[in-house]
Amino acid sequence: MGKSLYIAEKPSVAREFAKALQLNTSNKDGYMESSEAIVTWCVGHLVTMSYPEAYDEKYKRWSLETIPFIPEKFRYEVIDNVKKQFQIVSGLLNREDVDVIYVCTDSGREGEYIYRLVEQQAGVKDKVRKRVWIDSQTEEEILRGIREAKDLSAYDNLSAAAYLRAKEDYLMGINFSRVLTLKYGYGIKNYLKTDRAVVSVGRVMTCVLGMVVKREREIREFVKTPFFRVFMQADAKDCELECEWKVNERSKYFNSPLLYKENGFKDRKTAEEMISFLLQSPSDAVIEAIERKKETKNPPLLYNLAELQNDCAKYFKISPDETLRIAQELYEKKMTTYPRTDARVLSTAVAKEIYKNIKGLTAYPLTAEFANAILQNGSYKRIAKTRYVNDKQITDHYAIIPTGQGLANLKNLNPTAAKVYEIIVRRFLSVFYPPAIYRKISLTVCKENETFHANFKVLEEEGYLKVAAYSFAKKKKEDDDSTQDEEAGFDKEYLDKINALKKGDIVSVKDFVIKEGETSPPKRYNSGTMILAMENAGQFIEDEELRAQIKGSGIGTSATRAEILKKLVNIKYLSLNKKTQIITPTLMGEMIFDVVEHSIKSLLNPELTASWEKGLTLVSNGEITPDEYMKKLDDFVSRRTLSVK
Repeated sequence: MGKSLYIAEKPSVAREFAKALQLNTSNKDGYMESSEAIVTWCVGHLVTMSYPEAYDEKYKRWSLETIPFIPEKFRYEVIDNVKKQFQIVSGLLNREDVDVIYVCTDSGREGEYIYRLVEQQAGVKDKVRKRVWIDSQTEEEILRGIREAKDLSAYDNLSAAAYLRAKEDYLMGINFSRVLTLKYGYGIKNYLKTDRAVVSVGRVMTCVLGMVVKREREIREFVKTPFFRVFMQADAKDCELECEWKVNERSKYFNSPLLYKENGFKDRKTAEEMISFLLQSPSDAVIEAIERKKETKNPPLLYNLAELQNDCAKYFKISPDETLRIAQELYEKKMTTYPRTDARVLSTAVAKEIYKNIKGLTAYPLTAEFANAILQNGSYKRIAKTRYVNDKQITDHYAIIPTGQGLANLKNLNPTAAKVYEIIVRRFLSVFYPPAIYRKISLTVCKENETFHANFKVLEEEGYLKVAAYSFAKKKKEDDDSTQDEEAGFDKEYLDKINALKKGDIVSVKDFVIKEGETSPPKRYNSGTMILAMENAGQFIEDEELRAQIKGSGIGTSATRAEILKKLVNIKYLSLNKKTQIITPTLMGEMIFDVVEHSIKSLLNPELTASWEKGLTLVSNGEITPDEYMKKLDDFVSRRTLSVK
């Protein structure tokens, strides 16, 4: 009987597999071997697509005559600085005594691509190949992945999508960058007074640049508009009230062109006239309506990578690239599950075993009391029937959650990584707690058919909010789930007085005041909100609940978004403020935007960019063939390149 060969994506992962399999291995050059198995590794990509000059030397020189460049058959080559490891892996894959190959590269599209390129370049034939697909690097999960490994052919559609993604980036990058540089590079170079100017273009990269430039120009062109709101300061049964005027159908200002929205005026004079009229009126102000209700706030959905990157930019002012690095570190230390995921829910299968994760967290000091409480009250048993478990919302991997293992590694984490782990743990444990419940009272006060409104809100039951109180949060209010809403700043005694008021009560008016405001320009993207905007095809939705509902096709993938943003900063098209994480375009970036807008405008369209990503998903799912996708890609690249020439 032959040997099994396990091939991982990097040496550290290979060691975890050898450890989980309890192999008595000896260390060799680039692999480990025991009497029954061999464990080896790639070091990221070992093989890449060949540059155009590998097809013909004439393509080395950039020329309009040699584009569009679309080879009938694509060529690949071993990357120079990893040739030695490729030779080792290739030799092992083709060893006669190896009869089963276990593919243990990252469980995702890119991990699939890394292995398939190596196998293709090594010319592997007549071997049984099995795919190990895991969600964490705990021993149990590794062994389950090996035990349940499917034939590699089950992932052929995923592999086809991976190849197409690479071909798409290659063809668009080479053809569009060359044609735009040849047409416009000289002018850009002269204007910026630089030695050279290459117009770098990419399917996702250029679209993201467009989003940032458009936003910056909206801000520049924004003209602030002043507006004036009117507030009534009053007493009702020893309760001091401040109520804001809003127009209603009985108001003399209903549908008036003098209004700014429903609760203000375009100029101060109109506001003063209304106040003068109300002060002269002998009629009382009366409580016209009082509405009492309870409001529940559910724990947010679990983290996917985009949501985690957004929160880390907000709380810790770190880039998406750094967040991914930390999430990968936590994954490799067995502390959390696979980071490159779009899902924000758990699978049914994981939900059945989730008590193991919770039990492990009883040893995590910051949240031990909450983990113990969940185990004691058994709330984890009901999780499968909640919105936090949904197999239909999972493609490759479920949400990022703590495994409950690897806590011995806590002391080796840097302070930021420790905080990232904390927010993942608190988000996870929150879903086993009840909603926060607020008591809310809304008052409507009327005087001379003009209505004034006040809202009062107090937290009655903390629910999950006690779990979400971060250890690093400042005492002042922070914009996170660990704090109460702005409206919730009333104490219960005051709210009880408000609650005693009833419809028809007389209100004693003390004064009216005018508060001036002005319209605000759109906010600049920060690195976190940009990742969320990419996830939602160019639309940044601030409301967390709404984001969860409308999630569709994104720009790029969870695995690539941070890298794209990093590249735009590195090539100096975008500027990233490290302290605030605010993103702005550079002059070069704006010039590139103008060039693309006047030549290949469709590259700036987030919906179109997202549709390419959706096409790759359709290939992954077997809903369209790779040939169908490639035909559309060839046509798009050819037509756009020729139109610029």
